[in-house]
Amino acid sequence: MSEKVSENISSYREEIDRLDSELLSMFNRRANLALKIGRIKKSTGLPVYDPSREKRIFERMKGDNTGPLDNGAVVRLFERVIDESRRLERIMTHPEEPETKGA
Repeated sequence: MSEKVSENISSYREEIDRLDSELLSMFNRRANLALKIGRIKKSTGLPVYDPSREKRIFERMKGDNTGPLDNGAVVRLFERVIDESRRLERIMTHPEEPETKGA
């Protein structure tokens, strides 16, 4: 591999590392907001799971998507983000309930 190719790859990887750090920060900010919502839901007796809200998120993200990820990939990514937010809401707002695998 030439030195120029190696430098290009290294430069791209550095940018990916920066983006990964930004994503982590955004995921944690999003999780904190989800926890706040979870506390409100618990105090008002609302369910943690809101399928219509999730559907709106997926539709909005697909509408905002400019690629190169296809819409299926975008939905799968946001499904994971939402699943983890929901799991965190359950753990933090209902610590007495045992977590079940895949919940």
